[in-house]
Amino acid sequence: MKVHFHSFRHWKATMEYHNTKDLIHVQEVLGHKNIEITRGYIYIEKALYTTTEDDKFHSKVATTQAEIMQLLESGFEYIMQKDGLAYFRKRK
Repeated sequence: MKVHFHSFRHWKATMEYHNTKDLIHVQEVLGHKNIEITRGYIYIEKALYTTTEDDKFHSKVATTQAEIMQLLESGFEYIMQKDGLAYFRKRK
């Protein structure tokens, strides 16, 4: 089996998608103008990482600005706001 530069590109795209689950982020990392091209790079992730512990999240809810800042500083990702509550998540 031969390893080429493109092999590393596929691996980087797969790992970026696995870590972020953000196709737009992977598209920006790879520099693609068309999202359909990016989709071709991440198909391996679904085959390698099906129903693993990595697909689980810690969830938190914040009601004050101080709580929001604390969650963001500790690595939580903002998801949405509803009924005056801010929802966050972070991979386990």
